[in-house]
Amino acid sequence: MGYSARRGFSSGSMKPTGAQRQAEVQQKIAQMQEAMSAAQEAVEAQVFTASVGGGAVEVSVNGKKEVQSIQIQKDAVDPEDVEMLQDMLVSAVNEALRQADEAMEKSMDGVTGGLNLNLGQFGL
Repeated sequence: MGYSARRGFSSGSMKPTGAQRQAEVQQKIAQMQEAMSAAQEAVEAQVFTASVGGGAVEVSVNGKKEVQSIQIQKDAVDPEDVEMLQDMLVSAVNEALRQADEAMEKSMDGVTGGLNLNLGQFGL
């Protein structure tokens, strides 16, 4: 037990200093960054598939938003209506990308506890 004119008698346990608190915060941030990186990698490894036109067009993308495959049924190819096929392709790609975005958002929410972290404003 020590004595200080300012603090009186103490049992030896002192409150953490500013430097100690800062070190703890930095450690927690590093742990969160590691968890976010692992969650991101897990989503990037997934494949998201969307189909439109009753299965006439099916598109698969990965979590990195790279198109992995496009499947087109023969009856969806009408030389007289190319625009319809183009529209179906755009719709399927956009839906698969939306699924990938949603999965990434859910994964990050799980790591951050739902905190709205706009990492872009921090240059990340």
